[in-house]
Amino acid sequence: METVLIKTAQLLLSLSILVVLHEMGHFMFARLFKTRVEKFYLFFNPWFSLFKIQKGETEYGIGWLPLGGYVKISGMIDESMDKEAMKLPPQPWEFRAKPAWQRLLIMLGGVMMNFLAALIIYIGILYAWGESYLPTENAKFGIEVNEVGRKIGFENGDKILTLDNVFVENFNKIIPTIVLDDVKTVQVNRNGAKVDVEITDTDLALLLKSKSVISPRFPFDHSIGKLQKDSPAEKAGLQKDDVLKKVDGKSFKFYDEFTNYLASSKNSEINIELERDGNTINKKVTVGDDGKIGFYAAFNNPDVFEFKSIKYGFLESIPAGINRGVRTTGDYLKQFKLFFKKETKAYESLGGFATIGSIFPGTWDWYSFWNMTAFISIILAIMNLLPIPALDGGHVMFLLGEMITGRKPNEKFLEYAQIAGMILLLALVLFANANDIIKMINGTF
Repeated sequence: METVLIKTAQLLLSLSILVVLHEMGHFMFARLFKTRVEKFYLFFNPWFSLFKIQKGETEYGIGWLPLGGYVKISGMIDESMDKEAMKLPPQPWEFRAKPAWQRLLIMLGGVMMNFLAALIIYIGILYAWGESYLPTENAKFGIEVNEVGRKIGFENGDKILTLDNVFVENFNKIIPTIVLDDVKTVQVNRNGAKVDVEITDTDLALLLKSKSVISPRFPFDHSIGKLQKDSPAEKAGLQKDDVLKKVDGKSFKFYDEFTNYLASSKNSEINIELERDGNTINKKVTVGDDGKIGFYAAFNNPDVFEFKSIKYGFLESIPAGINRGVRTTGDYLKQFKLFFKKETKAYESLGGFATIGSIFPGTWDWYSFWNMTAFISIILAIMNLLPIPALDGGHVMFLLGEMITGRKPNEKFLEYAQIAGMILLLALVLFANANDIIKMINGTF
């Protein structure tokens, strides 16, 4: 429960920061061009507001429905659907009275602010923490794969060499590169021989729906970390810091060999030999029907892998942060294209608030928080640029059409387009959150 609350708190704080910044972008350009802003709200406020205050011509407030936020700009057809005001003659301070190029900048202000925020956050992250990653060649024991990885064709102990004969320096970039760059073959060293693992569209569909398909292979050198409450391990009397030695008299070289043995012993009683305070003791444990006994491993040799760390000075962090922001934007656009590729079934991986919240860690960590916030900022910018009425991109689409043709769209047409866009967005939100519910029911979340 505590983990869920921490994830929820991080999600709400992140969205609050990004929504305020997005709406601030619209607000600043509106004020720059002397356009009246009637309301500035964090979250939506149908029927009532949690908080509001009037300052000058603008009402600032916090709504109760955390689906975004808005600024209500005078003389603009938006989600408020204020038709009565639109029936009156245009006033100099209204959005509709401004030149098309000014209206375009007002509409792009939110997206521009989100992109800028992401770049600034990435610069700050690299300056404060630098970056650290496991070089691919330093995964010296090869990889450990889950069931999905085995279906694709990987095996425990494979050493990744190249993707389509191109070397990838960062081990954590292997799966994203396979998915986003449409990799067809992965070259691995398997028992001293070079083997090509083919990647099909079916494999891509599996990768999009799976977590931790591959990870560095760890030696069997660990102790018990946290025990799950009421788990078989806890009931059998295993304790934190117990060092595992053997199971049913068997020794293991790698951790995946141990987990595979547990998986083959579902609902069976096993004998675990462990060391506690220098003494050897044995415990009988009944493996659960999920093939687990309910504890988190604490690996005894944290330096088993050599990570690469890079520190940045302030001036160095600026181009590095910008490069990371540009690269992340490009990667997300590649991922977005997969939704239009039927074979990958990428639409099934579309998630709602639960999916977004799940990407935050279960403990409060500022490094992870700001990384996720920068990434979500880029997502918000790109999603808002979609040419859907009711989104910024829809307004931009109509404004560009006006600038090219020299003719304004009919206001009645804009009203209908706004309604259609809002219905489409609501349908997308319902679909994404329904996917979350289905994943929870199926136990694949």
